[in-house]
Amino acid sequence: MKRLINWFEIPVSDLARARAFYEATFDVQLRLEEMEGMQMALFPYDEPATGGALLACPQGRPGDHGVVIYLHGGDDLSIPLARAEAAGGKVLMPPTALSPEIGSIAMFADSEGNRVGLHAPGCADKV
Repeated sequence: MKRLINWFEIPVSDLARARAFYEATFDVQLRLEEMEGMQMALFPYDEPATGGALLACPQGRPGDHGVVIYLHGGDDLSIPLARAEAAGGKVLMPPTALSPEIGSIAMFADSEGNRVGLHAPGCADKV
């Protein structure tokens, strides 16, 4: 198995607001698409990397008790956390070292109230 996560969707109630939030937090451009009447904003990715999108959910609701996905936050998780706060999010857990092999994690609430994790990979040779 090359990777466990093949795709992810983050439910949002305001796609424009959420798109602006994630573009500001990760300094990327999300591509707007429509699939079978569903509006989404796709995160950039190169094959065979994991892809994902913000998914407009007028019938559903985002929230802070759903699935948590951990996105790659680079080597210094304080950078995307600061961007998330500046874009209107809230830090839920500051950068926390787990182990040299696993790395560090952090968590924030996005513009829609979803919990989103950040991960900075560790290195086995740091042990």
